[in-house]
Amino acid sequence: MNQNIDLVGLGIQKGLIKFDEDKKSITYIHQNKKKNYTNPEEKVQALTFLKLVLHYGYKPQRIRQFVSVKMGSDTKEADIVVYNDDECEEPHILVECKKEEVSEQEFLQAIDQAYSYAYALPNDVKYVWVTSGLRNEYFSVDKNKVSRIDEPDIPQVGVNKLENYKFVYDAEGLKQEVGKQKFSDLKVVLEEILTKQFEKAHDALWAGGQLNPSEAFDELDKLIFCKIWDERKYRRTGEPYDFQIITVDKEEIKGYIRLSADQLKEAIRLEENKRLAERVKSLYEEGRKKDPEVFRDGIRLTDERIRTVVGYFQEINLGATDLDSKGRAFEAFMEEYFRGKNGQFFTPRPIVDFVTKVLPIKNESLVLDTSCGSGGFLLYALNKVRKQADERYPDYRTNYEKALRHKSYWHDFAENNLYGIEINEQISRAAKMNMIIHDDGHTNVITADGLLNESEIQKLTKNRGFRYNRFNFIITNPPFGSTIKSKEKNYLKEYNFGQKDPDWLDVKAKSTPTPRENQSTEILFIEQCYKFLEEGGYLAIVLPDGILTNSSLQYVRDGIEDMFRIVAVVSMPQTAFTATGAGVKSSVLFLKKHKVAHTEKLKNKKMSLQAKLKKKFDYDVTLEIWDIEKKQILRDLEGFDNPFIDLSTTELKKTDEYKEWRAEVNAEYTERINNLKEELQEAYLKVKQEELPDYPIFMAIAEDIGYDATGKKTNNNELDYISEELTKFITAIDNGAI
Repeated sequence: MNQNIDLVGLGIQKGLIKFDEDKKSITYIHQNKKKNYTNPEEKVQALTFLKLVLHYGYKPQRIRQFVSVKMGSDTKEADIVVYNDDECEEPHILVECKKEEVSEQEFLQAIDQAYSYAYALPNDVKYVWVTSGLRNEYFSVDKNKVSRIDEPDIPQVGVNKLENYKFVYDAEGLKQEVGKQKFSDLKVVLEEILTKQFEKAHDALWAGGQLNPSEAFDELDKLIFCKIWDERKYRRTGEPYDFQIITVDKEEIKGYIRLSADQLKEAIRLEENKRLAERVKSLYEEGRKKDPEVFRDGIRLTDERIRTVVGYFQEINLGATDLDSKGRAFEAFMEEYFRGKNGQFFTPRPIVDFVTKVLPIKNESLVLDTSCGSGGFLLYALNKVRKQADERYPDYRTNYEKALRHKSYWHDFAENNLYGIEINEQISRAAKMNMIIHDDGHTNVITADGLLNESEIQKLTKNRGFRYNRFNFIITNPPFGSTIKSKEKNYLKEYNFGQKDPDWLDVKAKSTPTPRENQSTEILFIEQCYKFLEEGGYLAIVLPDGILTNSSLQYVRDGIEDMFRIVAVVSMPQTAFTATGAGVKSSVLFLKKHKVAHTEKLKNKKMSLQAKLKKKFDYDVTLEIWDIEKKQILRDLEGFDNPFIDLSTTELKKTDEYKEWRAEVNAEYTERINNLKEELQEAYLKVKQEELPDYPIFMAIAEDIGYDATGKKTNNNELDYISEELTKFITAIDNGAI
C-alpha cells in the first residue's frame, strides 16, 4: 500500500491528527492548531510531521510547527522545528516544506530560506530538511565551520552518527541496533505521485535552458533506464543501492584543511556528484551491453543534473510499484510531452483496451504493431497474456515452482513474441522504455519506416523477426493524413495501392496498372499489414471514416474485400481522439486475412462477372456506336437550324455559338455514357452479392467510450458491452460457426 495513505491513517489512529468532516481542515492535536488542508503546502507539512513521529521516532511534544523566527526587524515562520528537550529550547532539526508543484528554482530558494532560519534561531540547529514531498534534501549545520554539508537523511531519534547512504536492499531484514541509523528500502508510490515525479524531474532538466524539452526527455529516459537496471541487480540484505546520493566525508577531500568553509562545501559537493555520475554511467553501460538498441549514445547530463534526477527517484521502487500504475504514470507523462508533436496522436487507452480484449491473443501468438507509437497496443497485449498467466497459475505468489512457470508464461511472450515498428527514433526509444517499465517486451521494438519492405527493415535493424506472412495478429493505429510521394519514396511502386488499376468500364484504359504519384499512409499500411500477416491472421486497425465512405476510395474497399474477410466495423465517436489532439472521425476495422488462393479466386471471379456484364449490356459496342454518332454530328452541320450555317468552317469554329453547341453535344453523350456506367455498376454490385461468398459482418456504433472531448471521464463506456458481443462473434468465426 502507499506509504502516504498509511501515514495519514496511522496518524489519525494514534491521535496525532484529525480532520473535519469535509477534510478541508486538519488539526494537529498536540499543538491544538487547525490548518487549511486544501492548501497544497499544508498537505506536505502534515505528511512530514507524521514521518518525524512515526518513522524517525520523535515525540510530538518535541515538535513545534509554525515557529516564529526573528530575522532582523522582521518575524518569519519556520514550518517545523524538532527539539532535543521537552521544553523545546534546544533546536535539533529545522524543516522547510514546499508544495509538490514547486519549481527547481523555488526549491533551491527554499534551501537558502531554511538555512537563514537555522542561523537565526538562538541555539544551534544540527540538521536542515527541505521537502516538497516529491523531493528531499538533507543537510548538517555547523555554524563554526562549514555552513552547509549534504547528508543522506536526518537521524532517527537517539542516533548521533549518520552513515553516508540511506537506501539498502531488504532493509526490513536487517537487525536494528539501538542508537544506529535505521536504513530504508525503496518504497512503492501511487500513480499520481509517480506521474508528478516524472514531470518534475523533466522540468528540472530543461527549465534552466541548458537543455531543450526534447533533449531533457531523452536524458530522463536514460536515467530511468539506469534506475530500473539498478533495482534488478543482485544484492545481499543491507547492501546499498547505487542509484542514490551517497555523501563523502571532508577527510576524503585532498587538502581540505587548507580550504575555506565555502570551498570545502563546494569540493565535497563536486566529489559526491562525480562519484554518483560514475555509478550511474556504470549502470547505463551494463544495461547497454545487454540492450544496445535501447540507447545508442551516452548520458550527456552534467554531474549536477544527474544528481537532481536521482534526488527525485532514489527512494522509489519502480519494480515493485503496481504495474498498471507505473505504466499509466509514464504514459501520462510521455503523452503529455509528445501530444501533437510531429503529428503524433496516441491511441486513447479505452480503444486500445477494447481492441486487445476482443482478439484471441495467447502467449504463443506473434503480435506486431507496424506504427507502434508509445507501445500501447503491445503493452495491452502483454497485460492480456499476463492475466492469462494469473488464471493459469493462481497460487504463483506462494508457490516457487508455479512462480517460475507464471513468469515464463508471460515473459517469454514479451521477449520473443511482441514486435513493434516506430519511425520516430525518440518515440521509439520512449516505447522501449515504456515496455521496460512494464517489466519488459522491448527487445523487438525497432526504429524504422514501417512501410519499408521486410528485407530493408531487416537490414536496418538486423532483426530477422520482421518477416512477411509471419504474424498471427497485427494491432495498429497508423498515422492519418500523411502522403507518400513516388518522387520521395521508391517503395510506393511496390504496393498495389501505389498503382492505378485499369477501370473495367474505361475502354481506353491501359491493360496494366500505372504508378500513382502519391498515396495516403493509412491506405499503404492496410496493405503492409496484409503482407506481414499469416493466412488466417487478424488485423485490427484504426482508420479514418473516409476510407469507408468516400466514393473516390472504392478501390481501397474493393482491395480490402479481396485481401480479407471483413470481421467487424466499430464506429468511434467524433470526440474519440479530440482529447489527444486529433479530431478525425474514425472506426476500428477487424479483418481476417484470406488464403492467397481465395484472394486470387475472388479477383478472377470479379473480373469474370465484369466481363459478362459488359457483354450482356453490349457495353463496348454501344460506346463505339455513340462515339461514331457524336463525331458525325460534329462533322455535319446540315439539317440543324444553325444561324451560322453560311459561315465557312474555319470561321464557324471561332464563334462562341459553335463552341456552346459543341459543348452541349459532348455533354449529352457524356451523360449517356455515365448513365450506362451507373447502370452497369449497380448491376455489378447486385451480381456480386448474389455470386460472391456471403458472410455476416459485425457492425457497431459507440457513442460514448468513457470520456468526453476534454478527456474527462463519463463513467459510461459502451465499448465494454460491444467487446463482449464481438468476442463471441470472433469465437464463432474461429469455430467455423459463421
